[in-house]
Amino acid sequence: MQRFIETSRLVLRRFTMGDADNLVELDGDPAVMRFLTGGRATAREVIKTETLSTWLGYYERFAALGYWAAQEKLTGDFVGWFSLRPVVGDSSIEAELGYRLRRLAWGKGYATEVSRALLRSAFAESNVERVFATTMAVNTASRRVMEKIGLRFIRTFHQSWPDPIEGSELGDVEYALTLAEWKQRIEPHV
Repeated sequence: MQRFIETSRLVLRRFTMGDADNLVELDGDPAVMRFLTGGRATAREVIKTETLSTWLGYYERFAALGYWAAQEKLTGDFVGWFSLRPVVGDSSIEAELGYRLRRLAWGKGYATEVSRALLRSAFAESNVERVFATTMAVNTASRRVMEKIGLRFIRTFHQSWPDPIEGSELGDVEYALTLAEWKQRIEPHV
């Protein structure tokens, strides 16, 4: 995957340590963090020493996988992040799709637009054989994005969380798409 990815309205670029303020603002919005921490913010020190250092490490190990800062093409404004990351050790055969957007970017179709581009990149430009995404069962907005991009519902599962949040009793859901399914569903339409 290139250093930069463009969609019709957004540019995805690699993160730098200079993005700490963007992430602190994003993770400081209780509405953004509702389905992740029950609305609790992520501490600046955690973002600088854990989050960003982990994300930057992906760029050294993987050409096509990792985390990207998303910016509007017209304004250059930071709207959030997207990820396509390996899940088992350093394998890149299976990747987890993720995203987190600022509230003012909600409802504009950005998650769908970029997630489709990341699926295309995963399956057409790398050796990824399966992409999946998870969210809380009650997070209907994220579930709609997963369905729009062609992922299919796989299962509902329950995790043990140290601090359960409202809705966690209903579990989490997994959606996925394999390379073979993508070729069958998507490629004929391209």
